[in-house]
Amino acid sequence: MPALHDPAASRARTLTIESVGAQGDGRAKENDIWVSVPFTLAGERVRVEGAGERLTLLEILEPSPERAVPVCRHFGTCGGCTLQHMAPAPYAAFKRDLVVRALKSRGLEAEVAPAWITPPASRRRATFAARKTGKQVAFGFHARRSHALVALEECPVVRPALAAALPRLREIAGFLLPAKDEIALLVTETASGLDLHITGASPGVTALARAEAASAALRAGFARVSIEGADVLTERRPSLPAGGASLYPPPGGFLQASAEAEVEMERIVREHLKFATSVADLFSGCGTFALRLAAESSVLAAEGNAAAIDALKASVRAAHGLKPVTAEVRDLFRNPFGARELARFDGIVLDPPRAGAAAQVAEIAKSRVSRLAYVSCDPATLARDLRTLVDGGYRIVRIHPIDQFLWSAHVEAVALLEKTP
Repeated sequence: MPALHDPAASRARTLTIESVGAQGDGRAKENDIWVSVPFTLAGERVRVEGAGERLTLLEILEPSPERAVPVCRHFGTCGGCTLQHMAPAPYAAFKRDLVVRALKSRGLEAEVAPAWITPPASRRRATFAARKTGKQVAFGFHARRSHALVALEECPVVRPALAAALPRLREIAGFLLPAKDEIALLVTETASGLDLHITGASPGVTALARAEAASAALRAGFARVSIEGADVLTERRPSLPAGGASLYPPPGGFLQASAEAEVEMERIVREHLKFATSVADLFSGCGTFALRLAAESSVLAAEGNAAAIDALKASVRAAHGLKPVTAEVRDLFRNPFGARELARFDGIVLDPPRAGAAAQVAEIAKSRVSRLAYVSCDPATLARDLRTLVDGGYRIVRIHPIDQFLWSAHVEAVALLEKTP
């Protein structure tokens, strides 16, 4: 392949796309080197330019029959979606294949169900960015592979309440932005209204500016505003349904992005653990699974984030009719539950961050817990950890791909495992 500084390397030329890669870009071979071309599909002949492994799409010469018309005017510029050009059936197959490929990379075979796809306009939380340039506030999502911001006029992924709040969010951000700084605004639709958590605000932002931002949020009907984890204004306590209980998230606390995806994950997990009388919920967050499982089982919830555990305890105190729930702060990366500690449980649900749960999984593999539901947001670390569990005597019953980040290259999965004593 020509050297990157060679002017000829960036000339326009024609390629045939062979497949869609794990990041959602089309993949082609050029001079025996794999290159990626965004917004393309397998089988398409395209005209490209550029050098290196990432090329720029100039024209689609022969489109794939699997191509769809993007639904958003910002597609191709905004970095939020990468696959709106793929028709629904191949899109679902692509999501499932991400999980299958990850399993194969670890020498694993298992039943993988068809991917469950979240509907449009269902994402209940999203993180927007804001930056001040002169007197103007740029607000929206980052452009693809760029620090530039795309000013959003619409977003077909998020709930209508979030889309309608975009002008107000831009106004609120303006009070907290000194020149050149960028802040992040995480907004969540809850049963009580919108919950806003702001990070990246400069320490130099005055108390008056914070009060003006909170006042603007109050006028807009927001339930709560918090900055860097500290509550600035609570008009109504944010709450989310969690089975028969209510979950009260802490400022900026982790939640599933789609309520519909959360309900589907809960259905799969509860069905698998329905005969368990005592369940360990590891990496529990603020209680997404624990509160639901406690309708039928006693639950021990463990999580390294103290604010999440405090929120879970508050949710348990406010609930009625639950089985006993014990919640503790514990760093499961450095201090995982040992096989002997796990002996009193007959079910485990595991929902770690993207890094997976290597240390905790190693202990589970040595345990005699009969049923395990592993909820993963990264197929690669899921496959790594499943290899450990299978080598420890577990059998993969089934894996359910869950697509809650619509039109992205991201997929989650719920893996169900059993161990026979």
